[in-house]
Amino acid sequence: METKKKNRIMTLDQMKDKHIGKIGSEEREKYEFDLRLDVLGEMIKTARKERHLTQEQLGELIGVQKSQISKLERNAKNVTIETILKVFKALKANIKFSIEMADGDFKVA
Repeated sequence: METKKKNRIMTLDQMKDKHIGKIGSEEREKYEFDLRLDVLGEMIKTARKERHLTQEQLGELIGVQKSQISKLERNAKNVTIETILKVFKALKANIKFSIEMADGDFKVA
C-alpha cells in the first residue's frame, strides 16, 4: 500500500528557522542584516523615482557618479552610513536608524 505524505503548512518564520537558522544564530543574523540592506537599496530607488530623479541627478546632488547610485540601489552592503544619510537628505526623506553595538558587532534595525 502506497503511503502519501501530507503537506505541512509552515509560517515564514518556521521556514527561516528550519532552513536558515533560529533567531539569534549567526546564520540568521547575517541573513536578516543582508535582507535589511537589500530593502534599503529598494527604498532608495523607490524614493528617487517618486521624486522623478535619475540616478545621475541624484548622484550630482550628493557628489557621486551615477554608477555609485546604481550600485547602492542594487546592493547597499558596501556603502558608508554617511553616504546613505546624504542620499536620504538629498531625497528629502525622513529616516530613522537604530544601531546596536554588541561585542564589536553591530546590528541595524
